[in-house]
Amino acid sequence: MTKPPQISFSHVGIFVIDPARMEAFYTRLFGFTVTDRGRLATPRGAVDLVFLSRDPGEHHQLVLCSGRPPELPFNVINQLSFRVGSLGELCSLYRQLATEPVSEISPVTHGNAVSVYFRDPEGNRIELFVDTPWYVTQPLREPIDLTLPEAEILATVEAMARKLPGFKPRAEWRAEMARRMDAA
Repeated sequence: MTKPPQISFSHVGIFVIDPARMEAFYTRLFGFTVTDRGRLATPRGAVDLVFLSRDPGEHHQLVLCSGRPPELPFNVINQLSFRVGSLGELCSLYRQLATEPVSEISPVTHGNAVSVYFRDPEGNRIELFVDTPWYVTQPLREPIDLTLPEAEILATVEAMARKLPGFKPRAEWRAEMARRMDAA
């Protein structure tokens, strides 16, 4: 059996209606840096591109591309997910979202993560999340109160997770996935 090629996820590009507005949002809230910008001729006409990154080793992690029709009846992006450094940072961002032009703010736990979902200024669903030390069978989505102290949030998530199918320490789940992926 041939091993699969060595690949890793690098970046995503999204079509936007207003590149300047979206650039301001992603640089302000998430601290992205504009690494390049410009106009590109394509078979469907010229598009304006804004390249954004938070990693100096990646020219871009997010590309904003003009050309999204304002009347588009359905957004094909299910979600863009961003891992944050700690539960404290997640709670801080949750509080900050109240001052941003976003909608549908929803703090939840998946047992294996604590997340905040919301819609960015153009309606793209965003997830900010932090992993927990546990794994539970997915999918799972339960509301959680991110105004509580961090220790109380973690205790609530752990108590809930311990009662769910598939509960195990994340390290055990990772070891199992490493074995399965190596076997592939």
